[in-house]
Amino acid sequence: MLTPLVWTAVILVAAVIAFLTNRLNPAIIALGVALSLYLTGTNSLQETLAGFGDPIVIYLAGLFVVSEALDATGVTAWAGQQLTRRIGDGRAKVLVALMIMTALLTAFISVNGAVAALVPVGVMLAARTRVSPSQMLMPLAFAAHAGSMLTMLGTPVNVLVSELSVETGSRPFGFFEFAIVGVPMLVGVILICVLLGPVLLPARHPENAPRDLSDYARVLAAEHGLRSGETDLTYEEGVVEIVIPPRSPFLGDEVHRGMRTESGDLIVTSFRRGGESIDHGTLQVGDVLLMRGAWDALERKAGHSGVLSVDDPDLIRRQSVRLGARSYVAVAVLVVMCVVLALELLPPAIVVMIAAAVLVVSRVLSFAQAQHSISLTTIIVVAGMIPLSTAIQTSGAADLVSDTLVATFGASSPRLLLVCIVLIVLVLGQFLSNLATVLIVAPVAVVVSENAGVSPLPMMMGITIAGAASFLTPVATPGNLMVQDPGAYRFGDYWKLGLPCMALYFVIATVLVPIVWPF
Repeated sequence: MLTPLVWTAVILVAAVIAFLTNRLNPAIIALGVALSLYLTGTNSLQETLAGFGDPIVIYLAGLFVVSEALDATGVTAWAGQQLTRRIGDGRAKVLVALMIMTALLTAFISVNGAVAALVPVGVMLAARTRVSPSQMLMPLAFAAHAGSMLTMLGTPVNVLVSELSVETGSRPFGFFEFAIVGVPMLVGVILICVLLGPVLLPARHPENAPRDLSDYARVLAAEHGLRSGETDLTYEEGVVEIVIPPRSPFLGDEVHRGMRTESGDLIVTSFRRGGESIDHGTLQVGDVLLMRGAWDALERKAGHSGVLSVDDPDLIRRQSVRLGARSYVAVAVLVVMCVVLALELLPPAIVVMIAAAVLVVSRVLSFAQAQHSISLTTIIVVAGMIPLSTAIQTSGAADLVSDTLVATFGASSPRLLLVCIVLIVLVLGQFLSNLATVLIVAPVAVVVSENAGVSPLPMMMGITIAGAASFLTPVATPGNLMVQDPGAYRFGDYWKLGLPCMALYFVIATVLVPIVWPF
């Protein structure tokens, strides 16, 4: 019989191959990994299901809800508008500003929170600057990785390595000490994405890529010959164009401008036929109606099989509405959430759960909106891959790597030891969470530094940098996974831009770190 160690290796390789072929949904692969570990006896039932009860899963679900609130209330659209208004619509300028914004937000609310909040902004800016979302979103995720190295709060890994340094008898890292390497990492990643992104990233649009609808009200007013006030959009109500298709049950119905629909919740603001406005008539194929009313009513009408909506009412609302009371509530919840997370007053999962609950209870979001905002694929992939991290530790794979490394390089140069440790983290971190990877390798780094009689600080900082270099696969971090669908990325797209970024991190970890934190 194969040992748990061998089964773990086989399942890990099979999972990597399955991800690379891109023939199965990532969620199916992750579930297959968890089930395989159980059926082979590598993991117990509790270890197999532990991922679905892991705090990170709840944390991610809550972040999706918070992100949806910022998006649905127009806050992210407003942020994007302010960004383009101040720096123009040039691709390079917009990309640099978006990456800096992402990094700064990550420094205080973590990679996952920043990416979840700013993905809608990236999609909107891509539409506004007339580039593919795939040209914007991967740089956004990579900037978040660099931003995690700007403060102690950027990632739990920073806190972990600081505590380990204290346990070894050394000093903790300062709150902003990580920025010594974090700033050059961010600058380097921005330069790589700006200069190499157009060549290495695909020019691909998701099937449901939204258009730029920020000027929707003015365009409609001009096309339909209406006053600007007649097409104004608020958080409560808006307007949408619908077209009468062939075989519509509404064909032949009498319609006139200003009338209410049978349900009484929508008003016909404009009636056009053949490019000309008319006051009344019977509906014919190709007639265009401009309907005004509550957003929920507009969405119901747009979803009716008897009409075709020119634009999705939900996208119109997200990109076009002005900030209102609910917008300010959403921002207030985000600020309070960030402060509580920064001060570590409560566990992160509890904080985001409370934030999500407040947003629903205060009616910033409906329960249906909150439910639909949670990406089930992302949740399942994260939960399904956690058992693999457990198996690597419990099967003896981690001990095998540790013993081999210490036996082979224990008496060698400290820099060579640092290079080896960084390389291990770089490899493992592409398939496991950076936290799990650092948890596996950090004890090795501690033993190596003790045996070599050197300071653990460069070892700890080196593995922290390497842990942030999760660039080559979408499953490396939830942040990478969050941009996969909206960016229409495939599994093999990540390594092309990720490889030069990883090379940058490797140089910083092995060259700059020993200069700042001597052995």
